Amino acid sequence: MTSVAIGKKVPAFSLPATGGRELGLKDFEGRNLVLYFYPKDSTPGCTLEGQAFRDLHTKFQKLNTIIIGISRDSVKSHENFKAKQAFPFELLSDSNETLCGLFDVIKEKNMYGKTVMGIERSTFLIDGKGVLRAEWRKVKVDGHAQEVLQAAGAL
Repeated sequence: MTSVAIGKKVPAFSLPATGGRELGLKDFEGRNLVLYFYPKDSTPGCTLEGQAFRDLHTKFQKLNTIIIGISRDSVKSHENFKAKQAFPFELLSDSNETLCGLFDVIKEKNMYGKTVMGIERSTFLIDGKGVLRAEWRKVKVDGHAQEVLQAAGAL
């Protein structure tokens, strides 16, 4: 599978989502799309990142921009995380790492002295025609959602 590149059309995808349905790129035609990949539901950094996107959700909506969170957690885990944090956006379950592979976000990480493969916190901004316009890798949570908002405003 090829990976994505800025200025190129993102290949079609579809994954199970919160709300009991499948969501894919075609569901967002005509709207900008923020895909943010995070390691694990209900962990401190991932909670803060989701809250930051939640708190700016209305501003993203005014820019015709949809937010979607993605991790390898199950839809059930996502449903609990979304409800607990009152996220107004959907979360996709990529348990088979299909989308993670496409966006090349699975990286070697060091966890408590062990080497593991996990999601590197990353965000991608796709325009209404399905073209990748910006990417952020090795994301630091603080100020990140605001930076993505500014990029969406520039589209």
